Amino acid sequence: MAKRTVADQEGQSPKPARIPRKTKAVDTGETSPATGQGSFVAMKNVEVFSLLTDFDVSLFQAGKHFKLYEKMGSHVLQHLGVTGTYFAVWAPNARQVSVTGNFNGWNRDSHQLFVRWDSSGIWEGFIPHTGNGEIYKYFIRANSGEELEKSDPFALRWEEAPKTASIIWDTWYEWKDRSWMTARAEKNALNKPFSVYEVHFGSWAKSPESPDQFLSYRSMAGKLVPYVKEMGFTHVEFMPLAEHPYYPSWGYQITGYFAATSRYGTPQDLMYLVELFHENGIGVIMDWVPSHFPGDAHGLHRFDGTHLYEHEDPRKGFHPDWKSHIFNYGRNEVRSFLISNAIFWLDRYHIDGLRVDAVASMLYLDYSRKAGEWIPNEHGGRENLEAISFLEDFNKAVYGTFPDVQTIAEESTAWGGVSKPVHLGGLGFGMKWMMGWMNDTLSYFQQDPVYRKYHHRQITFSTIYAFTENFMLPFSHDEVVHGKKSLLYKMPGNDWERFANLRLLFLYMFTHPGTKLLFMGDEFGQSSEWAFSRSLDWHLLEYAPHLGIQSLVKQLNALYKQEPALYEKSFTPDGFAWIDGGDAANSILVYARKGDHQHDEVVVALNMTPVSRTGFRIGVPGPGEWQVIFNSDDRQFDGSGVYIQPALSADNIAWMNQPCSVSMGLPPLGGIILKRKSQE
Repeated sequence: MAKRTVADQEGQSPKPARIPRKTKAVDTGETSPATGQGSFVAMKNVEVFSLLTDFDVSLFQAGKHFKLYEKMGSHVLQHLGVTGTYFAVWAPNARQVSVTGNFNGWNRDSHQLFVRWDSSGIWEGFIPHTGNGEIYKYFIRANSGEELEKSDPFALRWEEAPKTASIIWDTWYEWKDRSWMTARAEKNALNKPFSVYEVHFGSWAKSPESPDQFLSYRSMAGKLVPYVKEMGFTHVEFMPLAEHPYYPSWGYQITGYFAATSRYGTPQDLMYLVELFHENGIGVIMDWVPSHFPGDAHGLHRFDGTHLYEHEDPRKGFHPDWKSHIFNYGRNEVRSFLISNAIFWLDRYHIDGLRVDAVASMLYLDYSRKAGEWIPNEHGGRENLEAISFLEDFNKAVYGTFPDVQTIAEESTAWGGVSKPVHLGGLGFGMKWMMGWMNDTLSYFQQDPVYRKYHHRQITFSTIYAFTENFMLPFSHDEVVHGKKSLLYKMPGNDWERFANLRLLFLYMFTHPGTKLLFMGDEFGQSSEWAFSRSLDWHLLEYAPHLGIQSLVKQLNALYKQEPALYEKSFTPDGFAWIDGGDAANSILVYARKGDHQHDEVVVALNMTPVSRTGFRIGVPGPGEWQVIFNSDDRQFDGSGVYIQPALSADNIAWMNQPCSVSMGLPPLGGIILKRKSQE
């Protein structure tokens, strides 16, 4: 194999100096206490050495070692006074495991690791005079005689795709985000505002000088962080940033679970980006994919010539939708690998939450399979008992180690207790995506307003089950690709009606119980579908309607954080009350949101038709002056501004089961939020 080097990339940390290689006796520079002379150590190509204790191995084999990244993979250290690298890899069905790289001319036999004596299947050893920046792979000769070249499952850095070798690296970083980390429990609490901006890193923006060139982690920091802060989002969520070979997979086909993708820089560069978000009061969530992995020859698939990480039987181990391989959750070593990976991102990268992808595909043995294509569990059912147990262990480990983070499940079925604690019989997630709300809402809004009265139950149904889980309301990347159209072009009507509908949709979202997630581009009315290969259409902000949508989202985020009634009781039924949810004929919704204090209560009225309503009476909870604190049809959002009504005096007329009421105008395809003026 030809000699290869790590290419320098703009914005990367300086490459550490390469350690000179010596082959025989080495002067350690230390003084012998017995002779007072320098000591000499004759080093072999691979020295017997281990970071693993017997307890480490027992935890690994029990599926309970959650910090394997401290022991497995490659680690630069000193042994007998000599600097080199310790390697450890799990390959129980291998006859030989060697480290190959530039340092030995990619020789398959010169640097063979030693298999441990404890039947753990771990191969390890210390190779002197190798260090950070060295490129390597494992050569594995299986017991069957098959020869494989594999990247390191625990490598902290990989070559930039399409190259596939691992790189000896570290995750040392001098963090400066103590203020954020100290206060994180409050920022991440379930009774605080939680508004997430979902980002695909490579397509949020491209280099202005070269539209085909990615922005690096560091260059993105100077653009994305101030934008997210200006827009008022509390958190950013990145689609997977772990190393993946196939860019069109959007990051969901991972090979390097412990490595930040090198497409955008070094691990330290990503840490700088996270740190800058924290310095600006913004939490960072990362998509995590424990559900499946690709079959690339250099990856986890058939790692030691056997189905080590995945099930051998394709009815359990192959995903028909994604043509990928499913982890064997019943294998303890695999559980240790995956949970260690979750802890790794929270530990080394200061990530504030993990959004777990494709949970439904993990929970059901028959997910996306026909009869005869799956194997029932031991009780004859379709539930994947091993995956359920794994998810419980994952959440217990995460919250046991980092009680101030959040785990969020993308789970699209009616599985009960996803966000209920494990000790109460749940899976233990902090939140769950409210996929039913998303589907019903988009389906309703796509209806021509003249027909919405026939679909009224579709828009009100969510409140029947809204408090069965800790729900997050998602308008994610999945809703604006593959011919589904952008959010803007899902809306019916002419151009003005489309923008009005989108403004109304966002007002409904921000006033509905639950936390919020909005995919990049939606916040300014991206007109085309999302394309991973190109930048968002930022030029649209030159036009008033798009600028109006952006301004509306910015102010909704601000209002969401200012009004306790919109977040303090997002997951309890006493935080929401219908005032009138049954006016199908007029397609009008009126409801109240409540916080811990009565004076924080707000009233929301939404007009789902383009018909202006004059003198429309709605019930309010009490007398006094009610102020309009938000109007989606305001001219500042490029609305019509037909009703400018900053304050309304309540009449002592009982209406809609409320003691008082106000008569007001409701804007076309618009909504308003009312709050009683303080009596102080």
